[in-house]
Order: sequence, then C-alpha cells, then structure tokens
Amino acid sequence: MANVLILHICSVLLLSRVESCSIPSSLYVVVPNTLPPGSHVTTVKVAHCDTGPTRLSSSDPSFMVSSNGVIETATPVSVAAEGRTFSVWARDDSGPESEMVVHLVHSVAYKRKKVQELYLRRSKRRWSPPPFNILENLEGPYPKRIEMIVSDSQAVHRVFYTASGPGVDEPPLEVFSLNKTGMLFVHKKVDREKYPKFTLTVRVFDIRTGLETDIPLPITIEVDDMNDNAPTFKDPLQYIVLEQSAAGTVVGKVNATDRDQPGSLHVKLRYSLKTGMDLFAINPATGVITTVTNTLDREVKDKHMVIVEIRDMEGAVNGLFNTGTATITVGDINDNAPTFSKQSYAANVKENENGELILRIPVDDKDLKPTPNWISKFVITKGNENGLFRIETDPKTNEGLLYVAKPLDYEQNPNVNLEITAQNAADLTGTSANWLTVPVAIAVQNVDEGPAFSAPTVRFGVKENTPNGTLIGSYIALDPETKSSSGIKYYKILDPGSWINVDKNNGELRVANTIDRESPLVHDGLYNITMRAVDASSKTGTGTVIIVVEDVNDNLPMIPTSELVVCEKEGELGSVVVVAEDNDQTPFASPFSFSLPSDPDGRWSVTSLNGTAATLQQMKELPTGKHMVDLDVKDLQGFGKTQTATVRICSCRNGACLVNPNSKSLGPMALLAMLLPLFLLLLLGLLLALFCSTKKEHHEFVDVGDSGGILLKSNIESPGEEVDSSLITVPTTRAESVVKGSVKGFAAANPGWVTSNGSGTMGTKSIHENGMYNDVATSDMDHLYSGQFNQYGAQSFGGNYMGTADNRQLNQDTTLLHNWQTNGRYLHQKLGYFGTEEDGRFADDVSHAYGYEGVGSAAGSVGCCSDIGDDDHLDFLNALGPKFKTLGEVCRKT
Repeated sequence: MANVLILHICSVLLLSRVESCSIPSSLYVVVPNTLPPGSHVTTVKVAHCDTGPTRLSSSDPSFMVSSNGVIETATPVSVAAEGRTFSVWARDDSGPESEMVVHLVHSVAYKRKKVQELYLRRSKRRWSPPPFNILENLEGPYPKRIEMIVSDSQAVHRVFYTASGPGVDEPPLEVFSLNKTGMLFVHKKVDREKYPKFTLTVRVFDIRTGLETDIPLPITIEVDDMNDNAPTFKDPLQYIVLEQSAAGTVVGKVNATDRDQPGSLHVKLRYSLKTGMDLFAINPATGVITTVTNTLDREVKDKHMVIVEIRDMEGAVNGLFNTGTATITVGDINDNAPTFSKQSYAANVKENENGELILRIPVDDKDLKPTPNWISKFVITKGNENGLFRIETDPKTNEGLLYVAKPLDYEQNPNVNLEITAQNAADLTGTSANWLTVPVAIAVQNVDEGPAFSAPTVRFGVKENTPNGTLIGSYIALDPETKSSSGIKYYKILDPGSWINVDKNNGELRVANTIDRESPLVHDGLYNITMRAVDASSKTGTGTVIIVVEDVNDNLPMIPTSELVVCEKEGELGSVVVVAEDNDQTPFASPFSFSLPSDPDGRWSVTSLNGTAATLQQMKELPTGKHMVDLDVKDLQGFGKTQTATVRICSCRNGACLVNPNSKSLGPMALLAMLLPLFLLLLLGLLLALFCSTKKEHHEFVDVGDSGGILLKSNIESPGEEVDSSLITVPTTRAESVVKGSVKGFAAANPGWVTSNGSGTMGTKSIHENGMYNDVATSDMDHLYSGQFNQYGAQSFGGNYMGTADNRQLNQDTTLLHNWQTNGRYLHQKLGYFGTEEDGRFADDVSHAYGYEGVGSAAGSVGCCSDIGDDDHLDFLNALGPKFKTLGEVCRKT
C-alpha cells in the first residue's frame, strides 16, 4: 500500500452559505510506480458544504472518490517518471462545481517554490467533464440545473450545443434537456432502482457554419440513491424446533433483501424480535433465531408466533423497516409413556375356546399422533409362560387387544393372572418416566366337556404273529368333572388292518388278526389306531393308540429266482455274485452265511462277499448252458434252507448272453429280418419288369432258314392328325389272280393288283437300320418302275408281296402311278420316324415285329392278316406255345 502524503493544501477561501462547496485547486501525492486496485491514494477535504450533500467524482475512471473524500484506485495504475494527473470535482445543490487537480509523483525531490507556483496556478475548464450526479426522487420545482457543459472550441467559435440519448430523445423521454448555451437540466423525478444511470451524447456546432467544432462528448449522469425502499422478507417465516431443546439451539434464519443501492448504508439491515423474547432470540446482523431456554413443551404449546422486525440504515431510528410473524412449531419427542385408564382389568373366557378376543385395553398418550412416539406396543410380561394368550395393537384406536391363543382347561386352572405392559414403538427420551404395567385377571368358565382319555396318545409293544385274543393293554377315559370312567363306552374310529378288538365297556385291547411287521400298514414299525370314548350324555373324546410291532424271525433269507449269468472268458473260469434278501430286521436278518450242501464233482465253490452276498465261483470247465446249483443260505440266527440258484454259462456282450434259447417269440427286429429277403425279392422282380419294359436297343434276328424264317415288321397306323389318309391312293388296276396271304379286301378293291408269295421271285428282305426292310433281290418290276416302285409300288404285307399282273396297263396310267409313288415316299419317311420314337407320343403308330416260325410250323404265319378268311375257326388258339415263347423274347416299347 502506498504511503500517502498530503504535502500541502492551500488556504480555503471563506465563502458564504449561498456559495458552493470549495476544495483545493491542486494536490500533489507521492505514490509508488504501480498501484494495485483498491489502493488508498489520498483524502480530499471539502469545506463550506452546509446546504446539502456533496458529490465528488473523478475525471479518470481508474480512480474512485467516496462521499467522505477518500480516493482509491479502481483498476491497476502505473505512474510514469513524469507523473500522472487527474481531476476531482465537487459540487452540491447550491452552486457550480469545484475542481481539484491531483498530481501523482513518485519522487519527493521537488522545490517548495515550484509547489507553490503549481498550487496557485488556475486550471482551465476542459471539454471532458466527469460524470454528473442527480439525486433520485428529488423534490421540485422543475426543471433543475445539473451542470454547464463548455467546449474548448467556444474560445474561438460562436457555438451552440445539442444532446441525445436515453432521457432526451429515447425512453424515458423528457427527463433531461440541454439548451444551446450548454446548460443541462433535469425535468422530473428519477427512480434509481429503475434507471441507475444515463449516458447522453453532447455535440457542439458553429452558429454560423453549422459545422461541429469539437468531437462528440459522452456524458454520464448517475442517479444517487435515496433510502426509499424498506427491506422485505425473502422466505416464509416457518420454523421447527424439537421440544426440550437446549438453550442456544438454532431454530432458523430470517432472510431479507433491500432494493436500495448495494453496499450503501441504505441496505445494511438489522434484525430484532418484538415478541417471544422469553423463549427465542435473533442475531441482529445475521437474522439467525435461537432458543434461550430448554423449557419448550409440545404438549403444553405446540406453536409459537413471534414478530420479527428488519430495519435498514444499520437499525437507525430513521431507517426504513418491515415486520413479519414467524411461526415456530415445536417438534415432538417421546417424553410421555402411554398410561392406562384403569388400575386393573378383568375378563372371562370359556374353557376350550381358541382365538377369541376377550379384552380391549385402552391407553392414553400425550405425544403426537400417529407418530412412533404415540403408537402403543403391548407386552404380556407375566402369566403367559405357556403361551395361552396373545396381545395385539388396534391400529385405529391404539388399544391393546387380548386374545386366547390356546384352549383353557377349567379343571386344571380356573383363574389366570396376567401383567401387561404398554410401550411405544419409539424409546422414551427427555423424561425419567418408565413404561407402565397393569394387572389383568382372567376367569376361566367351566363347560360340560366330553370324556378325556388318560393320555392323548398311548403306546403298546406287540410282537408280530401274536395269537388272536391276546390282551395287549387297556385305554380308558375319564369325565373331566367327576374324574370317573363310569358309564363311558369305547369304540374304534380307525383300525386299517382290523388287527385289534376293543372292549367297549372297559377299553381293553386284544389281538383280532395276525399282526405282520412286514405289512405295508406298518410304518417304521408303528401301527396306529384311533379310539373314541362316549359318555352318558353322548359327549365324546378321542385318543390314539400306537402299537409298536416287534419283529420276530419269520422270514427266511431268499436268493433271486431269476437266472444268474456267468460270462465265458478265454483262459479263465467265470463267477457270479449271489445276493440274498430277508424281510426281518437285525438280529433276525443279515449277516447271512452261504454254503454248498453237496458238490461231489467240485464244479463250484462259494465265498462270502459281504453280509448279504456271496461269490459263486466256477471251479472247472463247464459246458455252455443252464446249470442248477444248490445253496444253503441262513440268517444270523441260523434260520434258513437249501435253495437252488439257476446259473447260465454263455458268451456275453455287455453282461448279457448273446443267444437266449428260451425265447418263444420274435421281436420286431427279428420279424423285420425275416421279411427283408422277401422284400428284396419283390423289389428285384419289379426292377426286372421295369428293365424289360424300358429296354431300347433293337434286336437283330438271324435267319437260319429260308427267306421266310425271320420276324418281319409291320406298321399299323392308328388314327391321328399326323396321318392324312387321303394322300394314300392305290392305283386302279385289274387283278388277275389272288393267292392266299394277300391283304383281304384290299386286293379285291384293286383287281389290277396281283400278289405273290414272299419266298418267290420277288426276293428276300433284310433289316435296315431304321427298322424298315430293303429288298435284297429285285424282280423285273424294279426295272419297270426305275427302281422306285420296288419299294413303294410292291409293298410287303405279312411276308407276301403284292404287285400287278399287267404292267402295260400300269404304264398307261402314268398319273395314278406318280401319285402312288409320292404317297409311298411319304409313308417311308413316317415309318422311319416311328422306328426311332421313344416318347410314346404316337402310341401304336410304330412298327411292330412279328415272328416267322419257318416251314411246316404248326402255328403258321403270325401276320395280322395271314388268316383273314377264317374268322370262325379259333382252333389255332390251342397251339400257340412255340409262337408266344418266341414273342416273349422280344421286348419293344409300346
């Protein structure tokens, strides 16, 4: 912090009361080279300011001047070697402002004379004035002068001034005005809380030229605060404090605010209580409310209303203030135990009742409902050692509800005394009291009851197989009131095996049927019987008899009757484990002893394995098959007999014999294995049939005899769109002779044709690659028709050739011959196509092959037209064997 030295302040001129405040015109201050923000520079002494408040301002924004004349730095300030200068302005409401020039230097080597000269030199008013100040809500009359604004250009120009900005020509309008001479006026009250500052722009113009004579001047008008706002509460004044809290416990904090200028005296608040000061106090600076006593009692008063005052101006009497009512709620603690409305309680209950509500016990608790401090919890602290009672809390009424938990017996205890304590869900605190207890007397009322057996359950031990009629004991009942069994009858309710008889007059129990410990009615050696006793008034009572069935040695140890398998192994003798079972218990059962009663040839030996099993060992090679081995098996008491074990010696897989000769039935797999060959045979037949019917290659039949000893093909055209029957026209010639084997009807319709036997001079045929036949030898007709009519004009039907007798007549009909040759070519091409067809599209429109049996065959010709004239003679059907045998060897697709 800089050392502040005020070197000299000139003498203050005495002014009258109507003159303005006066300050020194010049001031020198020695400071360091650099001043941080908030550094104290000096203090300005202001004189003759009796007419009102004095406003001080700085021309340099790096410095602040407070109302009491203290100058401090607002920002970091650097002072050069030649120093730094700024002005401080002072004014009040009665006159113009005064200026003081402050010189900052960082050297004290200056002369007194120079100081005097500088101090007495008059400063010149400059164009850049400091901010102006006006007081908010200033009383009239208006307008009021603020300040005279003077430009340096006024010394050489005749000028006029204008102003613009908020408060002049911008909202709020008509607050300020500036006349042409530079006097600034205010015209109305200004609220600082709404408009804390105005910034105007002042311009100066030459009257004659209208040109600006200086740069525009921004002027700041700051509105000084007046204490016109009373402080207000920010938050609701609602607080809670627990009862019996110690003195000094914080209750809460009062939060308040003031709209006046922050940091000023107008917003410095003080807090105080106007009521409730006997219980509470408030910190005047922070507003924190605390207790001053530990006597707060919610049960006496659960809320306190306290008046709180807040005042500004640090609580001065002339400060503005406000008051509010704080509500302080006293919180509850469990400082009150529940109390009973009576000193004791009594209740009646009938014997044998169960689950009945017999008593309501009301309590009173002063604590807050329905908190854990108030909710009651009842405890039976005495007299309920047998758990005969239970107690609950009614959630609505907070009463204790006493119930009977188990039936009471008047004959055993006609009166029961209880003690019940009332507690809370929360523990007691803030009090020396304890939980309270109340006595409760329970009177058990007598009820006429049925007979009761001497004990609810009784046991009798009986050996199994005990003879019928044997007395095993008696089970009697007594009347609870008379303690006598006179007049009581006894009956069985449950006896699953009818093993026991009951004497209805005296309750004696005797064996009625054989008692078997191994019976499924016996569980863990126990057999239960339920009995009923009925008195003279038909009242009943029930009881249970448990018969403990004692074991006797009535079961032999037995070996299994199923076959025991001994698996053959290469180079060693087999063995098998024999396990015996005995339904008796120790000491009438295991451990068992095993022995061979007789084995003269030494084929087997037996060795004990454990208490219930033995190993039967093969001692010599034995044949595969079934063997019967006698074994003596006895229990621990030596009770047993000779039994036969069936042992099978066999080859095994996974411990089981591979072949079981005793099987009398076949399983599904065996049946399937037997049927499989039959299925395969059937499948083979189907495959052969399919192969035969779909074979495609052509068979060539070799003629071993004459030219007729072969099968000849013949086509039968079925009707269809592929064949135009009109194209086939047979030449009209006269037939001279018809021999057997010709086409019936065909030759008759064409008398010019002559047929001849296929073995004659017309020649033989050979199979062509397309299934047709070509001539091997030709006749004179081939030359007659230029080699063409031989194929088309002389056709083969059933092994014969058909021709004409008069060739000269055929030559004369050249037109008809030409048509026949054309049709022949067409048929030749179609038959060649049918011979290679595979898709069956033309059905029977294919070439068919026929067999020729040879000369002298009993079957004769197999041609379809060979015996047309013998339609009525069917004897040949009896001799078709050789024919069909040959046909069966030919497979063609049809």
